Amino acid sequence: MDFKIRDDRKPQGPRQLVQEREEYLRLVDQGTPYEDACRIVGINSKTGRRWRNGRSADRRQKAALPITGVVPPHLVPLTEEPAASSRYLCEADRIHIADRLREMATVRTIAAELGRSPSTISREIRRNRTVLSDGRWYYRPHAAQRRADKRRPRPKAAKIGQNPELRDFIQDYLARRWSPEQICHALRRRFPDRPEMHVVHETIYQALYVQGRGELRRELTRALRTGRAVRKSQRHSARRRQRFPHPMVMISERPSEVADRAVPGHWEGDLIVGSNSRSAIATLVERSTRYLMLVHLPNGHAASAVRQALADTVQTLPPHLKRSLTWDQGAEMAAHHAFSLATNIPVYFCDPGSPWQRGSNENTNGLLRQYFPKGSDLSRHSRNDLDAVAAELNSRPRKTLGWETPAECLAKLLATAS
Repeated sequence: MDFKIRDDRKPQGPRQLVQEREEYLRLVDQGTPYEDACRIVGINSKTGRRWRNGRSADRRQKAALPITGVVPPHLVPLTEEPAASSRYLCEADRIHIADRLREMATVRTIAAELGRSPSTISREIRRNRTVLSDGRWYYRPHAAQRRADKRRPRPKAAKIGQNPELRDFIQDYLARRWSPEQICHALRRRFPDRPEMHVVHETIYQALYVQGRGELRRELTRALRTGRAVRKSQRHSARRRQRFPHPMVMISERPSEVADRAVPGHWEGDLIVGSNSRSAIATLVERSTRYLMLVHLPNGHAASAVRQALADTVQTLPPHLKRSLTWDQGAEMAAHHAFSLATNIPVYFCDPGSPWQRGSNENTNGLLRQYFPKGSDLSRHSRNDLDAVAAELNSRPRKTLGWETPAECLAKLLATAS
């Protein structure tokens, strides 16, 4: 043990004991029992209790605040600290966690009682528990609160700037044109037992892009695949302007019967685009049968052309197969209101960046790329070519349909309706 009880404390004075406080708090943070910590640093148990809990004023002595660090009491400000945000766990929450853990409650039960996510509770226990040498552990709420308070102050010293070995490794591999994510995995493989050499890729991006840090050479941004010298801001869906003259009806307002695919007549649509976005083909997939219809767009894929071509195509369907259409928020559907008026088919729009909300259509578009490769000119395909491709896909058995074909499923629906 590095700490040794001093025989003579007079040079520092009987009230300072800075070294003793420092060692006492370190032992308590490590989970050492209070009595043992007092014995190791050579203080009375009452002194340790006063350091932990503070002291009330009386006729003989002034009040003293609890010691939360190594700052002498006469330098601790007497003003109260602002209350922590409800976003973070407070000391009362940690006391509740400790009590419920002693009662063998599960993490999910504790999370429900506190109104928190289970991952928040499990992360709190993992980060702030005390682990013994034999692998056993226990959770002490006041020690956990002190650890959390020590981690909270901002700004923090940057990890890359403090570790020259880590900085040189990252700069070396950035110069080799490795991506930040590849570098992070390489660090974990190269130094599995050295957590100080582990970072996430966002840390590397911030070291490159955030002004004033100077952790990595700025010219290394040219080695990134984007080659950007500044970070590109991301669009936020909540800040988007109104895309179309008429408000969109979002997929959340779509009837619940569409989700289970039990009722036929609900379609998903999209465009597959050719080289330089100069040509396109519209695709319509029926959700229940996966039946495909390809829409020829000889006059381009502007909103007016797409509206007219879609209206002409769906007019060939029987009434019970014209219930709804789900599309993404592409500009080609700017005339969705006119389409709905002409066909009596409501159009529902997916959320931004959510292609899985049109899963059948996305899957079918992937199959169509066998016939219409990316980067090819789609305007050279005639309507007869599109009909032949659609017929071939509709006659292909599908596992999701019990190995029946979309054409067979649609024929059954038409026969039942007639």
